[in-house]
Amino acid sequence: DGNHGAASKKPWVNDFLGFGADFIGGSKWLWMEQHWTHHAYTNHHMMDPDSFSAEPMLLFNDYPLGHPARKWYHSFQAFFFLPALSFYWLSSVFNAQILDLKHRGAEFTGMKLENDFISSRKKYAIAIRAFYIYMNVISPFQHHGPFTAIFHFMLMGVSESLVLSTLFSLSHNFEGSNRDPTTDFRVTGEPVCWFKSQVETSSTYGSHMSGWLTGGLNFQIEHHLFPRMSSAWYPYIAPKVREICEKHGVQYAYYPWIHQNLISTFAYIHQAGIGSNWELDPLSGN
Repeated sequence: DGNHGAASKKPWVNDFLGFGADFIGGSKWLWMEQHWTHHAYTNHHMMDPDSFSAEPMLLFNDYPLGHPARKWYHSFQAFFFLPALSFYWLSSVFNAQILDLKHRGAEFTGMKLENDFISSRKKYAIAIRAFYIYMNVISPFQHHGPFTAIFHFMLMGVSESLVLSTLFSLSHNFEGSNRDPTTDFRVTGEPVCWFKSQVETSSTYGSHMSGWLTGGLNFQIEHHLFPRMSSAWYPYIAPKVREICEKHGVQYAYYPWIHQNLISTFAYIHQAGIGSNWELDPLSGN
């Protein structure tokens, strides 16, 4: 909520709370660079850094058969999906992008990150990261043997990785998710309805309890429609959002339980990996 400007009416409070990202091994500024375009172009294979950030290890984008991003091992990615996600913490903590404070995914989408604000924040970002690495990676070696120290910080890192990255993955990767919100515009010339695209590229699961346990991550549809709204309100507006979507024929992906969303995510990851959604059906005329 802090980095979305949704935790408080006071900007300095949101700014301060946003540093929570740095104290779990991330970076407030790198995250914001990436997240702005994620919200604007959710699931777009070239404009949403989240959609291609795991490549070449994992495919979140359901590329056509024969696409150069497809590798032979992606056919098995459902089996190593969680093991791959368990390295999220390591890839974040030791990400060299902290040195120039330029998110490569955001730069790839066309964002210009050479400006005075980013330049002025580099020294703070590096100092915070150095402090984090000392406290969580170096310090254990000062109090324990090497094997115990490695076990301690890797246990923390893998646990954090699986909790965060799995919840992130559920939000936009599931069966029936809209993987290309701009299709209608390219085919018919009809303008893209931004609100419709936000709903059909996201999912919601559970209710109040899931919201309390995940900080509102479970209400991803509501969050993408109202990113500046405090996540505390999402369980109250979700029923009305579902009602409006049903009225206007907008696909609203809702899972009463998180395991249902997780199963759907695994199914999608497998389908994207083997390209089954692109296989020709000889009896259909396609």
